[in-house]
Amino acid sequence: MCNGMKIIRDIAEMQKLCLSLKRKGRTIGFVPTMGSLHKGHISLIQRARRHNDFVVVSIFVNPIQFSPGEDFKKYPRDLVLDSAICRKERVDVIFYPESRKLYPQAFRTYVEVKGPSDVLCGKFRPGHFRGVATVVSKLFNIVQPDRSYFGQKDIQQLIIIKRMVEDLNMPIDIIAMPTVRDSDGLALSSRNIYLSPSQRQDALAVPNSLKIAQSLIKDGLRDARKIKNIISKLIRQRMTIKIDYIEIVDHLSLEPVRKVGNGSVLALAVRVGRTRLIDNLVVRL
Repeated sequence: MCNGMKIIRDIAEMQKLCLSLKRKGRTIGFVPTMGSLHKGHISLIQRARRHNDFVVVSIFVNPIQFSPGEDFKKYPRDLVLDSAICRKERVDVIFYPESRKLYPQAFRTYVEVKGPSDVLCGKFRPGHFRGVATVVSKLFNIVQPDRSYFGQKDIQQLIIIKRMVEDLNMPIDIIAMPTVRDSDGLALSSRNIYLSPSQRQDALAVPNSLKIAQSLIKDGLRDARKIKNIISKLIRQRMTIKIDYIEIVDHLSLEPVRKVGNGSVLALAVRVGRTRLIDNLVVRL
């Protein structure tokens, strides 16, 4: 149980604490984040709290997953607010490492998951998933969690982390949690604050198109190309939206499929003004 939340910055201190907990047989639930916490993160924390003796939330805006020209410097940061949220949700420790300590000057080792990292968002953000896999593997090594929690909204990230954990024999259960949406249907994201009121209204074409796709599939349409064409036309009606991709893929390999089946993933990424939004639908027949 939580007896007063701590914020730990030192890597060695975090490792020592977690190894001590493991020796005592206590389970550790871990929620890695970049901060700017919202209800989606809270759902992960609450699940971790229910099923583990000790809960760690990391807050680290990871520089190596941002491409040149992306919003690393502008990415929202508010440790005071994030700490208040974590304290309310009975988090035991916020791990808040320094970038120069996590990536010292001589750092040369990276983790890359070939295949799933090269498609969808990987085509538009070169090196992004190498940065994600590297930082998550480092955090896993430091925190030594029994379970770690990820949202389905970032489904490509989720699949890549699952693949990494399996390939590298990490003794960690990766728990996938449903996408949390705002009252208007837009998937919660820290970057939603960039949207103007009119842009947010246009952005609703994304979840609305997924609802229509779900209805089409429920009614028996299985042709992936036809489904993609229909929702592409719907989204393009909003002149402020530029589509990066709309794909229907296999839920393990992320390779495109011609026919929609159980577990297929309809994934899309769009730009509304300068804000990049992602969303997806996992098909359940």
